[in-house]
Amino acid sequence: MADQNKNIVNFSDLDDDQRQITLVDEKGNEELYEILFTFDSEDFNRSYVLLIPAGAQEDEQVDIYPFAYTPDENGDATSGDLQPIEDDDEWDMVQGVLDVFLHDENLSD
Repeated sequence: MADQNKNIVNFSDLDDDQRQITLVDEKGNEELYEILFTFDSEDFNRSYVLLIPAGAQEDEQVDIYPFAYTPDENGDATSGDLQPIEDDDEWDMVQGVLDVFLHDENLSD
């Protein structure tokens, strides 16, 4: 897991439409989410995106939703395919990267 904080892309400075994803649940309900950040893992050979509900305030406690994703033709997560993370080792790695993001002032500001 040497690559945990490699290639982290923070989306906080982008316009809303550049960092939003609409997810549709099994009942067809649409929910708007914002991309917190993306990163690549050489260990798992996958790209990851972490989402928070759109419109969440900075001081508000929110759930963070991680997914693996297949980038679109431009390399973006906003219209690529999302896949659930089902492997325990992969979950641990994503949690480690999230911890780095949340505690590293250079990344989370």
